[in-house]
Amino acid sequence: MLQSSTTTRIIDGVQTDVLIQAFADRVLVLVTQLGKVGSLIQATMPSTMPLLPPPPPDPSNPNEYPLAIPPPSLQLTPLFGSAPTERIQTLHSLFASQIATLVWTLEEASVLETDRRAVVVGIALAKPPQPPQSSELSAHDRTVFRGVMDIVRELLSGK
Repeated sequence: MLQSSTTTRIIDGVQTDVLIQAFADRVLVLVTQLGKVGSLIQATMPSTMPLLPPPPPDPSNPNEYPLAIPPPSLQLTPLFGSAPTERIQTLHSLFASQIATLVWTLEEASVLETDRRAVVVGIALAKPPQPPQSSELSAHDRTVFRGVMDIVRELLSGK
């Protein structure tokens, strides 16, 4: 894994900055559309718990990288900040769980990494252009989620 990597992309019309910084005991991943750290959430999971591999690629969508399912033994601990609503808190938890799973999956593929480090995710997302009408993920939420996961995967794999 790279020690530090950063990039900026436009996702659904909003500038999105992603920074990954590896430390000896943790990996820090910052995702911001607001130019600030936002809520900090730590994800941990015992090294003895196995990770499920990502599902095979979908033949109908060959350009989309399949994401591994976050394991049930994953624990999220809020460190700083809080989301303004329960819906946004759930969204932040979804981002943190998936980002941690990506970090761990790609670290396990590396011969150099042996221990599963905690992953600290800072997340500050812009408000959607239209307020959500329900607690379900909107098309905007899905686009931002997929875009951020693609960026994190690319940064982690060094591509």
